[in-house]
Amino acid sequence: MHHTVEAMEALLDRVGGAGLLFDVDRAAAEDRAIQVRHRATSAPLWIIGDLHGDLLALETALAVIDKESAGPDRPQLVFLGDLFDDEGYGLEILLRVFELALRSPGDVCVIAGNHDEALSYDGAYFASSVVPADFAEFLNANLAHEWISRAGKLAVRFFRQAPRALFFLDGLLVAHGGFPLSDLHAKLQETGDWNEPACLSDFVWTRCHPTARRKIPNRFSRGSQFGHQDFAAFCDLGVRLGRPVTHMVRGHDHVEDRYAVPPAYALHPVLTTVALSRRLPREAFGPYRRVPTLARYVEGALPQVYRMHIPDSLIDEFYPDPMEQEMRAAVEAPK
Repeated sequence: MHHTVEAMEALLDRVGGAGLLFDVDRAAAEDRAIQVRHRATSAPLWIIGDLHGDLLALETALAVIDKESAGPDRPQLVFLGDLFDDEGYGLEILLRVFELALRSPGDVCVIAGNHDEALSYDGAYFASSVVPADFAEFLNANLAHEWISRAGKLAVRFFRQAPRALFFLDGLLVAHGGFPLSDLHAKLQETGDWNEPACLSDFVWTRCHPTARRKIPNRFSRGSQFGHQDFAAFCDLGVRLGRPVTHMVRGHDHVEDRYAVPPAYALHPVLTTVALSRRLPREAFGPYRRVPTLARYVEGALPQVYRMHIPDSLIDEFYPDPMEQEMRAAVEAPK
C-alpha cells in the first residue's frame, strides 16, 4: 500500500499530467468528456464494468484478458467506474487498479462512476452522497492509519480528474451511466460545452430504461432514466456538434445477467456490462452467485461480451452468502 499510494501520488503530480490512456486526447487539462481522435495502436481494448469491491471478478477479468490478448501490443483497459461500496474489497480494488495504472499509465483509463464521484473529503472526515457508503465509513474508521487515509484522499483527487465520457470516432460512446438528457440539448447546441456540470453529471448518473421511448429528466434525486428515443435524439445532437454517436457501452445498472442489450435500442444499440460475481446486498432478486462480464472493443459495432464463469466454490470463499450463513447457524444452534 505504501509503495502504490506514494507512486500514484507522484504520477498525478507529474508535470504535464499523469499520461493515462486517452489523456493525450483531452482538449484541455480539465476536459472530462474526451473525444478520442484516433487509436494509434492495434492493441486490444477491454472494458470492465462496475466492480464494487469484487476483487475476484477483477482478477478473473485480468486472467481472461491475458489469455485472449494475443499479439505484441499490451492490452488496454477502460474501467467504467464504481470501484467501491457494497461491501467487498473496496480498498484492495482501488490499489489494484492503481497498480495497473502505474505499470503502464498509457494503457489504463478509469471513468468515474457515481460512487466514485460521490466520495469526498473535507479535511477531517470522508463522506459520500450515495447509499451505500461503506467505503467512506471504512476510511473514517481508519483515519489514524496513514496509508489507508492517504489512499482515500488519493481516490478523491483521482476521480475529480477522471473522465466522465469517451467519444470514439466509430460512434461509440463510453460512460458509466448515460448522456446529457433532453432538457440540456438546447444549451449544449448553443455552447458546445460538453464539460458543463449538468452534462458531466448525466454521463455518470443516468440509467437506461429497457423499453421506454422517452423519460422525463428527474434532477431532484439523480434518478433520471432515458429511453431509446432519448438516445436517438442525443445521437442526432452529436452529429450536429461534430461528435457522431451511434452506439454506447455503459455500466451503472446491475442487470441480473450482468450484461444487457435491450431490443428496443435496435436503431442505436446500448450495451450494459457489469463485473459482479455476487448479488449485492441491495439487489432484491435473482441468484446469489452471478456470471460477471467484460467487453472487448470492436470497431464500428457493440463491444464483444465475455461471460466469466467463476466456480461457485470461489465465489463462496470470497463472498459467503449471508442467507446461507444464517440458515446454517440456525440448523447448528443448540436446541
